[in-house]
Amino acid sequence: MTESLDVNVALGPRSYHISVVSHQFDQFAETLENWLNHNPAFRNTVAEGNKSALIITDRNLAALHAPKIENSLQMRGWKWETAVIEPGEKSKSLAVISSLYDQLVAMKADRQTVVIAVGGGVIGDAAGFVAATYVRGLPFVQVPTSLLAHVDSSVGGKVGVNHPQAKNLIGAFYQPLGVFIDTSTLETLPERDYRSGLAEVVKYGVILDAQFFHYLEQNIAGLNQRSADVLRTVIARSCELKAEVVEQDEHERTGLRAILNYGHTFAHAFETLCGYGELMHGEAVSIGMVYASYLAEKLNLITHHETERQIQLLQALGLPVLLPEGTQLNTDDIIDRMKLDKKTVGGQLRFVLPTSVGRVEVFKEIPEELVREVLEDLRRSAVKDDFQI
Repeated sequence: MTESLDVNVALGPRSYHISVVSHQFDQFAETLENWLNHNPAFRNTVAEGNKSALIITDRNLAALHAPKIENSLQMRGWKWETAVIEPGEKSKSLAVISSLYDQLVAMKADRQTVVIAVGGGVIGDAAGFVAATYVRGLPFVQVPTSLLAHVDSSVGGKVGVNHPQAKNLIGAFYQPLGVFIDTSTLETLPERDYRSGLAEVVKYGVILDAQFFHYLEQNIAGLNQRSADVLRTVIARSCELKAEVVEQDEHERTGLRAILNYGHTFAHAFETLCGYGELMHGEAVSIGMVYASYLAEKLNLITHHETERQIQLLQALGLPVLLPEGTQLNTDDIIDRMKLDKKTVGGQLRFVLPTSVGRVEVFKEIPEELVREVLEDLRRSAVKDDFQI
C-alpha cells in the first residue's frame, strides 16, 4: 500500500479530512463512505443504501480522471451521473450552474446526494457553489487535479461563481465533506500548470514555516521530477498550513486570512495588465513575491539575503521572478490597479510583507512613492538582467 497522509481541518461540526495519496483512486469510494459514516449529518447515508452522487468535471478531464472515480463508485455499489462542463472561467456562471441544478432535479437528488468535484479550481468553485445552494446544502467532496487546487483552492471552503462585473462576486463559505488528493493527477499535468502551482507552495514556506521553506530548498530535484514521496509531503504540509489559517479565520472576519495573499497585490495587477493568458496565476504570484520582498527590504523588514533565497528557489523550480521580457507596463497603471485590491482601505495601499522567511505581516499605509520606487528599480533590473537595488 502506498503511503497516505491525512490532514485534519478542525472547524467544529464542519471539520473534515484531507487525504493525500498516490495511485489510490480505487480507494476513493471507500474513503468517501468513511467520511460519511463519521459525519453526524450523513452517518446513515451508507447504511440506508442511499448512495447517489453527481460527478462534476470538465471536458478535458472527463476521459482522464473522472472514469477512475466512476470505477471506484461502481465497485462499491453507488449510483451516479457525470456532468461535463467546459473548462475555464466562463463555466463559473449562473447559466452553467442552472444547468447543473437541472441535472440534479432530473436525477431526483436529495440532501444525501453527494456532489463530487473532479478538476481544478474552476470545477471546485462551481461544484461547491452547486452543493452549497441546491436544497440549501448537499454533501460535497473535492477531488482536485492540479497542484494549485491541491494546495490552495480545495482547502478553506470558498465556493462561488463570477458576475459579469467581477470575478467570484457571488459565492459562499461552504466546507466539503472531505478532500481526496491523489498525486498521480500531477503526472499528466502540463509543465507550465505544474510550475504555476509550485509558486503557492513556496508562498506557504515564506509566510508560515521557515523549516518547510528549507525542506523545499533541499528537495528541488524531487519537486522538478514530480517525485510522489516529495509531493505527498509538500502537499500535505501546504494543506496543514492553510488549514491553520482557515481554522482561525474561516469567514475572513479577523484579517488573518489576508496573509495567504503574500505577493498577490502585485500579482493581480500584473495578471490583469498583461492580459488574460500572458501570465498564469502562479507565475504572477512568483513575480509578485519577489516584488513584495524587495519592498520589505526598502522598509528594512528583511535582508537582501532573504529575498535572494526566495529568488533562487523560485528560479530553481522554473518560475519567473521578473515580468516577461518586452512587457511594457506603466507604473501608474500598476499602482491604480493595486488600489482596487481588497486589502486597500481609503485609497491607502496595504501589503503582506515578510519580516523573515517563515513570517509575514499586513502593513498599512505603505507610501505610494516607495512602491513606485520598487517598480522602477525592478524594471531597470529586468533590463540589466540582475537583481541589485
